[in-house]
Amino acid sequence: MSKKETTTDDLAGMVKRGFDGVTREIGQVKQEVVKLREQNGREHEDIKLRLDNAAWRFELKALDGRVTFLEKKAKFA
Repeated sequence: MSKKETTTDDLAGMVKRGFDGVTREIGQVKQEVVKLREQNGREHEDIKLRLDNAAWRFELKALDGRVTFLEKKAKFA
């Protein structure tokens, strides 16, 4: 059996295949990051809407209490 010697062309081909694989993986990671960013943006908006709605409910409840208090005062005045 004879050993085949590795040439610089062989090495260059190995390096190229390695870089091609990394480039492909980076492309996949970029796609995943874009998907996560979009999903995060939608979730952020949903949370913001829920917080805004909660704030309005809190304000309405506070106003309802103030109106009830004033109505009771007005009846006994």
